[in-house]
Amino acid sequence: MLAENTNSSANKEQIKDGWFNRFLGTVEWLGNLLPHPITLFACFSLFIILLSGILGYFEVSVPDPRPLDAAGRDPDGMIEVISLLSAEGLQRIVTGLVTNFTGFAPLGTVLVALLGVAVAEHSGLLSAAMRGLVLKAPARLVTFTVVFAGILSNTASELGYVVLIPMAAMIFHSLGRHPLAGLAAAFAGVSGGYSANLFLGTIDPLLAGLTTEAAKMIDPEYVVGPEANYFFMFVSVFMIAILGAVITEKIVEPRLGKFDASQADANLERTEMQALTEVERRGLRNAGLALLAVCAVLCLTIIPQFGGVLLHPETGGLKGSPFLKGIVAFIFVTFAIPGFVYGKTVGCMKNDKDVINAMSQGMSTLGMYIVLVFFAAQFVAFFNWTNLGTVLAVKGAALLTALGLDGPEVFVVFILMCALVNLSLGSSSAQWAVTAPIFVPMLMLVGFAPEVIQAAYRIGDSVTNLITPMMSYFGLILAVASRYQKNLGIGTLVATMLPYSMIFFVGWTVLFYLWVFVLGMPVGPGAPTYYTP
Repeated sequence: MLAENTNSSANKEQIKDGWFNRFLGTVEWLGNLLPHPITLFACFSLFIILLSGILGYFEVSVPDPRPLDAAGRDPDGMIEVISLLSAEGLQRIVTGLVTNFTGFAPLGTVLVALLGVAVAEHSGLLSAAMRGLVLKAPARLVTFTVVFAGILSNTASELGYVVLIPMAAMIFHSLGRHPLAGLAAAFAGVSGGYSANLFLGTIDPLLAGLTTEAAKMIDPEYVVGPEANYFFMFVSVFMIAILGAVITEKIVEPRLGKFDASQADANLERTEMQALTEVERRGLRNAGLALLAVCAVLCLTIIPQFGGVLLHPETGGLKGSPFLKGIVAFIFVTFAIPGFVYGKTVGCMKNDKDVINAMSQGMSTLGMYIVLVFFAAQFVAFFNWTNLGTVLAVKGAALLTALGLDGPEVFVVFILMCALVNLSLGSSSAQWAVTAPIFVPMLMLVGFAPEVIQAAYRIGDSVTNLITPMMSYFGLILAVASRYQKNLGIGTLVATMLPYSMIFFVGWTVLFYLWVFVLGMPVGPGAPTYYTP
């Protein structure tokens, strides 16, 4: 027995000192060195000003990659770095500070979309829908349903982290399975499948706005809509859900073994999840009917026989139509109306005041986001004014071509780079605000459309959410997990989630290549694969 204990202690010490734990410690240390994302954008903005002054002084320039305009731009024209360390630069910074913020594309779209989502969330519709989906699943499909529900929960920001992940641990515990396996399955869906969804959510207009700003460095008329990645993300839901269920049942749960209740919180008891009440079921039914009615009305606007009032006025098609350009408005109504109907049915929303209160509470959660957007907008504007984005894009595209990375294989490197950056900069919007102005123009010059570039980014941005302590909800997940295993550390949680991260990366990248480059399918409605000036 003494020999067994000695060996066990030695094994634990070896694990503690292993290369992977040292790697995780390094990641955490580096991440802790980073300032707050808001401070980061402020520093980046100052850096752009200083860099533009230095490069402007040395008259750094590149050939203009943009297509000839109607007036017949000189094909031998050059784009020079414009210094903001000048009287003109200072004037532009001072006069543009407000309009940079108010004109920042992602700001308005996210605010409008969240107004509708807030009604559905605060009425209880989203929470009830998640609970009903998981609790009504057959026993053999519980794992798949937990991952699937986790993916769908991303429509409503923190719902999955705050509600579904703790609930999944409780469900597995009540079924006699290891609760940490339930937590891992839900975490994999909520965070690892962050970008995938069956519905358009607030992340879609947010990323599309940032991509549009970046694409305009090469093509001033280019617009990326919130629906740009819808087809690919719709298909991704089922792949992530299947992979997540298989990983949980074949790798994670066997590794966890039998649940040891002695390691759990002393106050923890096996609890049975409460089924939906009759009024909640009636509310879901009425909300479903309201959603069908809203969708039917929206469909009528794009059917030519009924006037097709939201089709493209010239081509009569969907591409570039008011329907797609106004998709954020549809996100608003498809959440707000069913949300109010549900709230009215269950009695938590009686009139317009309750709807307004729900919207107000939803807006109150965006204080940090609005501050971040202010500084991110300045960074993006300065990047555009100085022409640094175009210069870096041209130089980077030339390097990729010289290295022979101007084909589809470039996306393996790009996705991997995004996944690694995500280890230290966990915010999806913050990371894309920094990287999009560089990589979108660069890959456009190589020949790929912004919609495809954004889809690839979303893969890298999602798969490492599971293993980075820098993810904003990582502490919450750790706290929930420690209820079932006292003294559980970061390394244990990361080791549990690592199989999901690795397999999601491989599986999602393979799906991306099959969907885009083998099958030739668009990533979204009217979204091209290749960019042609």
